[in-house]
Amino acid sequence: MQKHVVISGAGSGLGAALARKYNEQNFHVTLTGRTQEKLERTASTFNNSNYSIYTMDVSSYSDVEKVFEKIVSDLKPIDILINNAGVGFFELAENLKTEQIDQMIDINLKGTIYCSQQVIGSMKQHNSGSIINITSTAGIQGKINESAYCASKFGVRGFTESIINELSDTNIHVHAIYMSGMDTPFWDTILESDQKSDMMNPDDVAELIITNTALRKNLSVPEVIIENH
Repeated sequence: MQKHVVISGAGSGLGAALARKYNEQNFHVTLTGRTQEKLERTASTFNNSNYSIYTMDVSSYSDVEKVFEKIVSDLKPIDILINNAGVGFFELAENLKTEQIDQMIDINLKGTIYCSQQVIGSMKQHNSGSIINITSTAGIQGKINESAYCASKFGVRGFTESIINELSDTNIHVHAIYMSGMDTPFWDTILESDQKSDMMNPDDVAELIITNTALRKNLSVPEVIIENH
């Protein structure tokens, strides 16, 4: 049977790279994000039409619940959930604006929790499935100008490690992906183009994620750390 992967933040960057690679592997790829146009742009790069698009704001529980219900109703149960949607604002702690802090906690942390809640019950019923949480090396170590961003990512780390333990007696696989900077639109308003020249290619990172989270007998990879060299 064709497998079904749902990816949040699939309109650009790593989310788009993951979507393309899963499409190449003949998964049914459900792209979610806030902007229809960006999701359609990602889908236009696919080799086939095995995809669906749903706009969704991961920071809104009611929106997440409604969209996931529609995804499952329209299509079929979700085999893989990739929590990739994220936002970052980088400034000294005392200079961060309240709305910036709220966005990072609401999208990066709450969004991951909200989306995961929608699939865990079904995955338990089927005793199968994978949840892949795209974190950051900011979820491992505190960094200058990244205090609230790190706080959101440390939160994702704690959530991920906790559900790994909660699901330890099931056949559900949960993965935390910690990676350093990639050359994606995430950094467009933060860094100059020459500052991104040494960053990782999102296609390379996507390939490593898919390889390390593929289902294998008697084996699971709870953490993957991918760093610039």
